[in-house]
Amino acid sequence: MMLHIPAVLTKPQVQEFRRRLAQAEWIDGRATAGPQGAQVKRNRQLAELSPLAQELGGVITQALANHPLFFAAVLPLRILPPYFNSYASGEQYGMHIDSAIRTRPGTANAMRADVSSTLFLSEPEEYDGGELIVSDAYGTHEVKLAAGDVIVYPSSSVHRVAPVTRGERVSSFLWSQSMVRDDAKRGMLFALDQNIQKLRAAHGDNEITVELAGHYHNLLRMWAEV
Repeated sequence: MMLHIPAVLTKPQVQEFRRRLAQAEWIDGRATAGPQGAQVKRNRQLAELSPLAQELGGVITQALANHPLFFAAVLPLRILPPYFNSYASGEQYGMHIDSAIRTRPGTANAMRADVSSTLFLSEPEEYDGGELIVSDAYGTHEVKLAAGDVIVYPSSSVHRVAPVTRGERVSSFLWSQSMVRDDAKRGMLFALDQNIQKLRAAHGDNEITVELAGHYHNLLRMWAEV
């Protein structure tokens, strides 16, 4: 399941992020790629443990944790601290699949990467190219969102970032371990949850919405790992 989550960061927050990131020291993005990814990755990143990455990453993590759509779609159990990257002058990231197991920077604590998220920090008109291109059973999807918006998608998807041919594409990216590891099951739970919300908004709580909510929680009880 792919989902566009708008306005995770406000425009003033994005502007402040960009001001701070413009003064940052960037390193070779291959530092955090696996063996296969390193062969096709050409971009720049903030160092994992840099104070700026940790500070800004904390803002993003908190914003996502407080966003009801992100929680409903991802059902996060653990969220890896966000990374930051930049693409310019033809830089790109070729076709790859994210590593299944990630380690929290500076620790030995490992987690499973079920859901990938990209938060765009550049407006679409600031750069040419740079689309996130995700391939799945339903085809190929090109994503280029407004600054402050997030796209979430299964970490098992084959995806790439197209070459940036003008300007600079700045973004943050992160991985989540979901309470429900199977993407199809998460998708069913999300659809059920969203339709329950629509029924409640239209008709209030009643016997039908209570019963449907019970089905949702019983499915979650059956499938969740905590």
